[in-house]
Amino acid sequence: MDQKVQIVGVPEHFNLPWHLAMDDNAFQDRGIDLEWTDVPEGTGRMVELLKTGKADLAVILTEGLVRAISDGLPAVIAQEYIASPLLWGIHVDFHSPYTSVAELPFKKAAISRYGSGSHLMAFVNAKNLRWPENALDFEVVNTLDGAVEALRASRADYFMWEKFTTQPLVDQKVFRRIGVCPTPWPCFVIAVRTEFASAHSGLLSDLLEVINSYTVEFRQIPSIDRTLSNYYGLKLSDVQEWLSLTQWSQDQIDIQDIDNVIKTLDNLNLLSNLLTPDALLFQTH
Repeated sequence: MDQKVQIVGVPEHFNLPWHLAMDDNAFQDRGIDLEWTDVPEGTGRMVELLKTGKADLAVILTEGLVRAISDGLPAVIAQEYIASPLLWGIHVDFHSPYTSVAELPFKKAAISRYGSGSHLMAFVNAKNLRWPENALDFEVVNTLDGAVEALRASRADYFMWEKFTTQPLVDQKVFRRIGVCPTPWPCFVIAVRTEFASAHSGLLSDLLEVINSYTVEFRQIPSIDRTLSNYYGLKLSDVQEWLSLTQWSQDQIDIQDIDNVIKTLDNLNLLSNLLTPDALLFQTH
């Protein structure tokens, strides 16, 4: 009997290797019945699913997971997934009067949820630009579609989201992108509930071995740029640029990178409890 494993992630191009592996029955061949659920609401919603045990694993933003663990989420980092930074586009409605990020202090940021990447990166962006501490205000919009509506109705003024995911909206003149804020750390990790990791460490190692066998050669797959373009409705040239910038990882995240996330979030007063990098990592025995 295959072991059922529930995994969640955003419906974005980063996660195509999982779908290819599932299409090939690669997890099933190792006795793993992997059930993938797309979570368009992003990190905040994925944290809820992990917390309630409705998900065993999540492909999740590094900073969002660290903050959630600080808030008491019983999870650890099984492995780094994307080693390169995430490029957060800073977007306004196409008809917005704002033309520069310098105009955005004290304006309202649309965020998917509190604790999500769009929420935490607004703080990182504000600190990078030396905005006053009270310069941030938020409107919860849940999804990308929610952000489109909120900006159009002027319930929010700007929205930070991964720039290649939003590129079709920029091309369609729904959004204008007026800046980019890269994460100062590897952007995605594979999170696992602590209880699941303890009970199924062998199965977890098998699962990581399968996904790593797909990510290690992902960029070399013939016509992968066209596959991604068709699957996610992205322009071929944008996919090619994204592929050239994105690096998948098959290793545990570096302690220094986690330490940087902890220190950054702590400096921004976004951690409930200070964490040690070691305590965040799944230890293979």
